[in-house]
Amino acid sequence: MDRLNEMDRLMGTLTVEEIHQAAERIRPFAHRTPVFTCKSLNERTQADIYLKAENLQKVGAFKFRGACNAVLSLLPEEAECGVATHSSGNHAQALALAARLRGIPAYIVMPRTAPQVKVAGVAGYGGQITFCEPTLEARETTLEDVVQRTGATIVHPYNDLRVIAGQGTAALELMEQVPDLDVVMTPVGGGGLLSGTAIAVSALSPRTRIIAAEPEGADDAYRSLLAGRILPSVYPQTIADGLLTSLGTLTFPIIQELVEQIVTVSEDAILSAMRFTWERTKLIIEPSAAVPLAVFWEAKVDLIGLRIGVILSGGNVSLDQLPWQIDRPTLS
Repeated sequence: MDRLNEMDRLMGTLTVEEIHQAAERIRPFAHRTPVFTCKSLNERTQADIYLKAENLQKVGAFKFRGACNAVLSLLPEEAECGVATHSSGNHAQALALAARLRGIPAYIVMPRTAPQVKVAGVAGYGGQITFCEPTLEARETTLEDVVQRTGATIVHPYNDLRVIAGQGTAALELMEQVPDLDVVMTPVGGGGLLSGTAIAVSALSPRTRIIAAEPEGADDAYRSLLAGRILPSVYPQTIADGLLTSLGTLTFPIIQELVEQIVTVSEDAILSAMRFTWERTKLIIEPSAAVPLAVFWEAKVDLIGLRIGVILSGGNVSLDQLPWQIDRPTLS
């Protein structure tokens, strides 16, 4: 607890109490997602794995927690013109739904390469979509144009303390549902889930290790920790489309202070872990959610015999474009 309080003092960031407040704020709207176990997975990993099923959260991802907390935290004058963001999909859907629940518009900037299933989800929740090129620069400049035109309040996908607090509520629930975990694992993209998790777990169970996982083809967070500064993601190449963004100025120092390590995994391991999870647990997860499970496939960290909580970040994947499908025959 002392190291967390010291971090709060130095960086003016979140406390676990603010995550508790976020949990109360979103309680009427967000699901308290279940935790699953799977004997086959435990045998495969030689550990006791507890799967926090955020793929069963509203909009199919943990992102609803952060977006909901951010939207509900806005003052009336801030919310009057609506909210805006840029996102490849899950945060976009989450913000669109959260805005609809509050009765305000949501303006969403999406890369033209965003998965169609996520584009359809945003539109279904009433989000007003503007497409852009699939680069961070294009996303940010397009968002600036949208805000100038609408006067909307920006809710960043991860570099927003209200969002981080909301994401941390998943870890609060996990620690209540499964006490005495040795390790908690999440994927890492922009770092909202990981930093919120790190604050919650460090406060509630200081002995619990926090480990994140990242695709080898999008390893900017891994490289940033080694370098001691944020190294932007440049042309990331991975099936895990939810993990393409760089760490934020708010998320990086939290991760740097509280996360034990970030482990990179191959595309083959991601796909193998994803398919195994579908087949053995019957849980539909997207590639990004399979990334921490892929750590067990490559045995880069010794986790044998431990009690490990894994936050399954989402389950939004196109059933018409499963990553292991090849040359399917056309049905007449």
